[in-house]
Amino acid sequence: MDAEGEYVAAGDNASQAIRNVVNKLETSRIQPFNKVVVRWTRSKIPFTRGRVTVETIFEEAIVPRGPESTIYEAAAIARRAFWKTLGEVPEGFAAERGGTNAHNQTKWFGPHRRVLAIKTTTKLMLATDGLSTPWAGVAEPENGVECELFMEFDALAITSKQIDEWAYLLISLGDLVADGYRVAADVEKHGAILFCRLTDKYSPMTRIVLSRDRRRIEDLPFGSVLLIRVTPIAEAEIEARDQSDEWSANAAKYALANRKIKT
Repeated sequence: MDAEGEYVAAGDNASQAIRNVVNKLETSRIQPFNKVVVRWTRSKIPFTRGRVTVETIFEEAIVPRGPESTIYEAAAIARRAFWKTLGEVPEGFAAERGGTNAHNQTKWFGPHRRVLAIKTTTKLMLATDGLSTPWAGVAEPENGVECELFMEFDALAITSKQIDEWAYLLISLGDLVADGYRVAADVEKHGAILFCRLTDKYSPMTRIVLSRDRRRIEDLPFGSVLLIRVTPIAEAEIEARDQSDEWSANAAKYALANRKIKT
């Protein structure tokens, strides 16, 4: 940036001069740096050179997290601790889709893209495990997209086949939430939103409602995150409702109220 705070255009002579300075610094390897400040002071005497000072700065806080950062596992441990207060959390995952790039990123921008099963005597919960993992390859102090999703079922009625189907649906919903980034903020703002449609595979359920849960997952690396309930609903539950407001929030809350689900 120049003295006025404007970014120097790539084609400017100044841009090339700064690039030359940075190249020389990188070659010299005198010290690690992630910021270079070049100051040019115009000469007060005609036909004499001005003065240029170069300062290298290393700020650890702006270094992108590496693939092996311990912060990822710290986030996973905090989530497990939260779920263990609600029920039994078996080892392993109800569903997991690995495959990371060189920065240890999945589609959720961190290394974790999976679903946990939480069991009680009467309920089975499926919960995403990774949306709130701090992003790999970046430096922002954020817990991923600041939320995790969960679904709740009758433990005595659900079959293993249904568990698999809903677990993989949760991963797909997590992909949409991770890509949207602001979904958690919208759920918190409205209380509930009509999020997406379902395929015929889940008939008679046709829509997904995301709603705010009163609990939060605490002790993650950068504070607490929102817990979002996932509720599949049938078209008949909202077909008579006006859906013209933002995220069809009123229709979503109407359907949940009929199911005695608080937002």
